[in-house]
This record gives sequence, C-alpha cells and structure tokens, in this order.
Amino acid sequence: MKRSRTSARLLSGLLLGAGVMHFAAPRTFDAIVPKRLPGSRRGWTYASGVAELAIGAAVAVPRTRRVGALAATGLFVAVFPANVKMANDWRHRPAPLPALAAARLPLQVPLVLWAWRVGRRPRG
Repeated sequence: MKRSRTSARLLSGLLLGAGVMHFAAPRTFDAIVPKRLPGSRRGWTYASGVAELAIGAAVAVPRTRRVGALAATGLFVAVFPANVKMANDWRHRPAPLPALAAARLPLQVPLVLWAWRVGRRPRG
C-alpha cells in the first residue's frame, strides 16, 4: 500500500511540476504545439498546463486518484504528437539536443503504463 501511495505521489508531482512549467516557461511548450491545431499556440500551452495541474491534483487525492490516473494515461497519449514534432524539429540542432528529443519518444510508454498502474491500484 505504501508503495502505491509513493508511486501516486511521484506521478502527481511530475504532473504538477510540468503544469507549473507551462506557465513559468511557456515558449518552450509553444514551440512543440503542432501547427495544425486551431487557435494560438500559447492558448494550447496554457490549456495543457491547466490540464496537467488538474490531473496532478486529482492523482494526489485518494478519492479522485483513479479518475486522475486515467486522465493522466490519456494525457500522456495525447501529448505524444508534440513529442514527435519536437524530435523532428530538433534534428538539426547541436548535440545532444536531437538525441534528448528523440529519447522522449520511447519514454512516453513507461509514463502511460505508470499512470495506468496508479489508476488500477486500490485507493489509499
């Protein structure tokens, strides 16, 4: 039980930290918003930051942890196109930036599985 709480707290912290970064350094996130999305890139940056903050808060609270973790699972899948865009855009940047951007792609799988596992654990 303690291990599942720790895992949920870590997931919550990751989401809350990422959400805060959308507001603290929005240009970083603006750059990876796919152009084909309607509206402004900054709007998408702020909207995804709010989503991460809300989902992180939901994961932190035992009563809402399951729905929060399910939402985190969906969020991690939904942001994958932005990670692909970043890897593509950074291909010609100086090393090690292209490698770091490419490394984010396979890391999305463990994030999805982690959120899914947190959502499947009993509350507490």
